[in-house]
Amino acid sequence: MLTSTRTRPTQRPYRVQVSRLSRLSPNFVRVTLAAPELEHFSDRGLDQRIKVVLPLADSGFDTFPTNDDESDDWGWWQAWRELPAERQNPIRTYTARSIRRHEGEIDVDFVTHGDGGPASAWVGRARVGDELVVVGPDARSGQPPMGIEWNPGDAATVLLAGDETAVPAIAAILETLAQDARGCVFLEVPTRADILPLIVPDAVDVHWLPRDAPSAGPLPYGDALVAAVRDWTGRYVTAQHHGHPVDASTLADIDVDHEILWEVPDGSAAGADLYAFFAGEASAIKTLRRFLVSEVGLDRQQVAFMGYWRQGKAEN
Repeated sequence: MLTSTRTRPTQRPYRVQVSRLSRLSPNFVRVTLAAPELEHFSDRGLDQRIKVVLPLADSGFDTFPTNDDESDDWGWWQAWRELPAERQNPIRTYTARSIRRHEGEIDVDFVTHGDGGPASAWVGRARVGDELVVVGPDARSGQPPMGIEWNPGDAATVLLAGDETAVPAIAAILETLAQDARGCVFLEVPTRADILPLIVPDAVDVHWLPRDAPSAGPLPYGDALVAAVRDWTGRYVTAQHHGHPVDASTLADIDVDHEILWEVPDGSAAGADLYAFFAGEASAIKTLRRFLVSEVGLDRQQVAFMGYWRQGKAEN
């Protein structure tokens, strides 16, 4: 009988403190979190998702289950769910923008939506020394970290698109691309002042799409992103190959008000010439999913669709 030799969970809670706060733009704040045990945080980078656990107003993290269960990756989650609602710390999903294990630090870029949600409220009053809990990968497990969806294989061209919530993940991915990579990036952000410097290979074009563009006036979420991706993808497919459109009735509908839109390739489309990575507000991503699969005919194994959030909805 085989028994597991793993002695550490793949992911675990880390108690951390705010060591720096940096205003990157009107709507982006970088929070540097530090703790000695972050030396064990897996550092593959890319679009590494983490859970940020926010303090309760009256008790901080007194009731949050931070015990390091060596047998169960989700033991903390189950224990959290069993707590009374008023004792459940708010939890939000973010990207580990930068990881510096040798310094015991990670950076998390927050978008200050101004929507009154717990994360926006927390970052608006955050100070150096404040405590948080971050749930992320433990390199000592010997297992690949959970929460990385970027899987381009040997695709010759990459297409990345997202709104401000996807900027940290896409920026981290771009920093890992080979110098001879080619492709295109579309990033929708609230204002022109939210355009950030990026490290990008020469043959990857980056297009920022501020919603306050003077030529059109304030735009709704997703409109500029959907239009830009539709235009680029249509031209690319026409120039490179013929797609195979799918009957829209066979594409399972997703009610983004009640379901999570999350479809990522498993790597079975090896040899594809294009790999696309789309993340952001779920309604916009749903629109792109239907266009790319039903109209353009891209193989679904070539595209990652991730609805990070839903307008008007609180997310965990």
